[in-house]
Amino acid sequence: MTAAQRRAQIVEMITEKGYLNTAELSDLFKVDASTIRRDLSLLEKTGRVIRTHGGLLPAETGSSLDTPYHVRLQMNAPAKAAIARYAASLVQDGQSLILDNGSSVHALALALKDKKDLTVVTNDIFCAMALGHHSGITVHVAGGMMLDKVYTLVGPETVDKINSIHVDWAFLGAEGVHYEKGISNINTIEIPLKQAMIKSAEKTVVLADSSKIGYRALAPVCPLSDISMIITEASPNLKQRSKYGPRLMVVDPDLQ
Repeated sequence: MTAAQRRAQIVEMITEKGYLNTAELSDLFKVDASTIRRDLSLLEKTGRVIRTHGGLLPAETGSSLDTPYHVRLQMNAPAKAAIARYAASLVQDGQSLILDNGSSVHALALALKDKKDLTVVTNDIFCAMALGHHSGITVHVAGGMMLDKVYTLVGPETVDKINSIHVDWAFLGAEGVHYEKGISNINTIEIPLKQAMIKSAEKTVVLADSSKIGYRALAPVCPLSDISMIITEASPNLKQRSKYGPRLMVVDPDLQ
């Protein structure tokens, strides 16, 4: 196998798997680690992969994962605020809910401030902090390992916590919402957790600004049939709206 063939195969593998580390690539191709590092350096320079500590991610995945949380909170902020207001209107005093991670879900956490007697379970540290200021909301944090830069807790103990509860609502973030391929995410480690959230809730709502609609991310989470509602904002970029049927709720980002 030539170096060019090896690099092409590395790109194909990372696109399929979502993450690879240097050691397993070295073992797989029967070359030393310095050779793999040179391969990854070249692939990174050409924009085909993103290098991380000890491994690599697909270029499209890496750019989204590496966006700092405070930057993501400001992206499409009016749309996310409108989505959050509508989502908050679904929640009644006294109900229980799961909040997933993500900037749209964080906007919902802020929009719940006037609710009373809510019980909220979340794996997102920023959501927990936003809710902790309100006496009418009891917050349970599902512990686990914190993902760098996104302040999300994941892992087997997080999944176990979600599997042990039953709530009225689960509000999920998503990187992709496609009318045929369903809900998808760029970070594969979050998939079991999102699936547990869906199973633990009477109704599941996906909060996704219009940039996510029609997009298919790396890893599938569930088909649209598992979702009660998708909330997005009206936008010229929102395509093939009718294919999502009545579960797609489109809100006006200009209404306060």
